[in-house]
Amino acid sequence: MSLKVSGLNVLHRPVQAPENSDPQYDGPQSSTTILPKDFRKSPDAAAFRTATIFTKDIEIVLRDGTKIRADIFRPHDSANSVPALIAWSPYGKSGRGHFNLSIVPERVGVPEKRLSGFEKFEAPDPAEWTARGYAIVNVDPRGVYDSEGDIRWLGSAEGQDGYDVVEEIAKMPWCNGSVGLVGNSWLGMAQWFIAAERPPHLKCIAPLEGASDMYRELWCRGGIPQWPFWGFLAETMCGRNRREDVKGMLDEYPLMNEYWEDKRARIDRINVPAYILASYSTFLHTMGSFRGFEELGNDQKWLRVHPTQEWFDLYQTSTNDELQMFFDRYTKGIQNGWENTQRVRVSLLRFNKEPIVNYPFNTWPIPTTKHEALYLTKDGLLSKKPPLQTETLSYQSDVRSFQIDSDSEELQFEYTFARKTCLLGCSRALLQMSCPDYDDMDVFVQLRKADKDGHMLQNINIPFQDLGKSADEIENVNPLKYLGPTGALRGSHRAIDPRLSTPLWTEHDYTSREPVKRGEIITMDIGIWQTGIVFDVGERLVLKVSGHNMTLAEFTALRGQLTAANVGRHVLHVGGMYQSRLVIPLVEIDQR
Repeated sequence: MSLKVSGLNVLHRPVQAPENSDPQYDGPQSSTTILPKDFRKSPDAAAFRTATIFTKDIEIVLRDGTKIRADIFRPHDSANSVPALIAWSPYGKSGRGHFNLSIVPERVGVPEKRLSGFEKFEAPDPAEWTARGYAIVNVDPRGVYDSEGDIRWLGSAEGQDGYDVVEEIAKMPWCNGSVGLVGNSWLGMAQWFIAAERPPHLKCIAPLEGASDMYRELWCRGGIPQWPFWGFLAETMCGRNRREDVKGMLDEYPLMNEYWEDKRARIDRINVPAYILASYSTFLHTMGSFRGFEELGNDQKWLRVHPTQEWFDLYQTSTNDELQMFFDRYTKGIQNGWENTQRVRVSLLRFNKEPIVNYPFNTWPIPTTKHEALYLTKDGLLSKKPPLQTETLSYQSDVRSFQIDSDSEELQFEYTFARKTCLLGCSRALLQMSCPDYDDMDVFVQLRKADKDGHMLQNINIPFQDLGKSADEIENVNPLKYLGPTGALRGSHRAIDPRLSTPLWTEHDYTSREPVKRGEIITMDIGIWQTGIVFDVGERLVLKVSGHNMTLAEFTALRGQLTAANVGRHVLHVGGMYQSRLVIPLVEIDQR
């Protein structure tokens, strides 16, 4: 049965059969195996720390009769029933799939011996968590591998499927009736949609970095389609039928409509405790993670902003210990004092020094934030004083970007700090721009940190001791290096949506296209995602403006694939009656 959203027929595309595309595929046969204590999948894998019952490919029936499959790992020697932690994504389960940490250089600092090889990509390791007294449920959602139906890409329909799985797992005789959700990326995104459906036996969630509005944050940020990464992901999906064709829907329905609104999670409906993780290093999940904390529909929520990369953080002992404390409180009812945990802890990056970790605040956004305007000048400076004379600068907008931190045609504006300063939160670039050669503009901005000598800095996301390489040897890919926060906007989508905009963030409308007349000067109000950066005296903040995406590519294979709909030169107007400016959030911190 084809999926419809508010009466719209959803397009689909076929997917490859798992036996034709995944060398790890081992068939759909159900089985139950006892993995003894110290069992290893391979000589280089981590051992199970307790005897574990591994039930493969159980069937779970959804409300429409569709049967999907899951693997369950649970402690063998537990005298009592245990809670279940569900990991939900289309990447395969229990070691299957195209994605694992080996696709990233140096495995993002997580050695092979750290994991059992039974973990679902971006999910907790069963060998770790059965020893902590939990069952891990790795789900192949609708349409994935041997699960029936067509693969869905998030939205309320997938949330309803998740509701059904939570309730079915809670009924199982080994389960104590308490279910949690956990995991990175897609596993985090899915949690917003599942929890918004309010399954009765869902006790808590742990979205460990997850976007929450697929159109505005991921697929069409700033009104600019950004598909190469998602196309790469889509082509790896396995199943027996079809997948939701998001690219086809974007081509057919480029403007905001009911289909895309359904891809924005109703976070305000979530009524269970949440442990929310965020970072600045991801180009996917930063905004959605912070929005999740801000909009969650109850006050039992905790935000931790870590200084590394999501996959590295997931498998740190300190992360697992803290997650266990959270899950013990809400799925086992243990009175362990979790509620006393600081509600907001952020990391502050210093780029050329060790980060400040777990800096405490009581809430987010930080109410004492001061917003300062810095005006762009003809000579490439950011000034506290508006320049009096109108001037112009320009760049060629249609050069190809390779996303390796060395592209051309990027304007730069610098501000040197006279005192130690912390930039924390969302920034905003209000740029007066025109294009004499075309009726639209895709404009990209980025904030960078430069040292006292003006050298542009890169933040290494993984500690050097875990990568085993020097800074010069580390590859220029986004999981390993963070350059700075970014923003993007297509000129024809400059109209503002007052419903979703806040004093700290401008959201655009996207329901109609307003062409830019050639040569017309318009205001590009570009939101820049959250960051936390400390600047010492003499260090510099750099604003870059260009016609191409300036983040590093996620994988080397994606370099040069992101394109923009630009033609000719973009003109930036500064000074006089055209006060292009950058507004930055400044927060006082103690001198560490």
